[in-house]
Amino acid sequence: MANRTPTEIIRQIVFKVEPYLPQVPKPKKKLTLQKRLLWSGVALLIYMVMGQTPLFGAVTPEMDFLAFARVIFASQQGTLVELGIGPIVTAGLLMQLLRGSEILKFDFKRPEERGIFQTATKLVTYIVIVAESVVYAIAVYGPNIMDPSHLYVMIGQLMAASILIMFLDEMIQKGWGLGSGISLFIMAGVTQQILWSIFSPLPAGDGGTIGILPYVAQSAMAGDLSNVFFRMNQLPSIFGLFLTAGILMILVFTQGMKIEIPIVSTRYRGFSAVYPIKMMYVSNIPVILASALTANAVFLGQMLWANVNPRNTDVFWNIIGQFDPTNPSTPIGGLIYYVTPPRGLEIAAADPTRAVGYILFMIGIVVVFGRLWVELGGLSPKSAAQNLLDADVQVPGFRRSNKPIEALLNKYIPSVTILGSVVLGVLAGVSDVLGVFGTGIGVLLMVDILINYYTQLVREQVEVVMPRLGALLGRR
Repeated sequence: MANRTPTEIIRQIVFKVEPYLPQVPKPKKKLTLQKRLLWSGVALLIYMVMGQTPLFGAVTPEMDFLAFARVIFASQQGTLVELGIGPIVTAGLLMQLLRGSEILKFDFKRPEERGIFQTATKLVTYIVIVAESVVYAIAVYGPNIMDPSHLYVMIGQLMAASILIMFLDEMIQKGWGLGSGISLFIMAGVTQQILWSIFSPLPAGDGGTIGILPYVAQSAMAGDLSNVFFRMNQLPSIFGLFLTAGILMILVFTQGMKIEIPIVSTRYRGFSAVYPIKMMYVSNIPVILASALTANAVFLGQMLWANVNPRNTDVFWNIIGQFDPTNPSTPIGGLIYYVTPPRGLEIAAADPTRAVGYILFMIGIVVVFGRLWVELGGLSPKSAAQNLLDADVQVPGFRRSNKPIEALLNKYIPSVTILGSVVLGVLAGVSDVLGVFGTGIGVLLMVDILINYYTQLVREQVEVVMPRLGALLGRR
């Protein structure tokens, strides 16, 4: 046992546990695009209903410990989706990092190896669900629950809801739906926030409506449009609407920027294509990792502050973080103050140092995570060169071996990684500081997900119209 590798241990555990793990079966034959879109809609509807269903016995705490991670976890405080996709994302990132660092070695070209890895990820997800449900229920809702039996019910609700979300994601990924459940839920949550900021007719604190368009109409009928461009208390404004539209256009434009390396097939004579290295080569993974790290730092800081330094009197803990005793969710000093975004132009103008510091922090940490993810996520020049060779393609003018192709890719990938990470960090930081609708990180994720869905829909249509081309591309 002591001489076994981690991969062998995982294989043995999976073989023993897999028969007892509930699974969503794959469809017996590939569903039509219309049916897959329908099933995706059903899964999204269930998730949205859960997001409006309150947890039984929950008393809303003074501070939202997951406020800075709500977007990337697609979660809603006090509802069945309290944890959102957090356990799935956490388990998936953990397994990908273990595989990318080659602690776990699985050959994804073999279907059985890929199946073992997926089952292992699902098993880790169960473990994370149990751990997060217990810790979160005790730490966040436990102090306000007097009857211990209610606490057990709370833990059960969080576990059951998280497992259902996991099954919804699995159902979509196994061919019943289109794309990924995780991506679908994140996109829906961000889109909901944006639409709410634009169209909500509910009253706001300044006497108008929350939505900017109803507010403009209301102000026009009153004959006073002086306050529509900027509004107080971080309410949606014309400035925020234009900013959101501008950020969306920049993101769509940068997604199309790429370096194209010509490739030819060694299996099919005459087949040629290009290998694109996008400027956003690392996608939004570094932003997600940076957001998760910041959210965890704020979460721990709030917990420590509430238990050790609630009056901000300890000099050492004040360096780490200070919070407003009348509004515990708001940092007012320490390191945590500078790594959380001052959302809104008026808050940024009141403390420009914090705004600039946050943007620089986002740029730095996204670049660090971008470089890390390229190495651990199988995106390095060495891994990319091996993937090209495994796909039976080669670059014209280069020998069909790892070293020449790796040297070619090494001219572009490191530079593109840093440049793309800097652009992502600037866009995420500036968008959060200036108060873009749906948060800067949320908009970044939404655009990336929408582009991926568009690409997938185009491929689905190509396969329907030109099935031979679909077979040539290796689709089943």
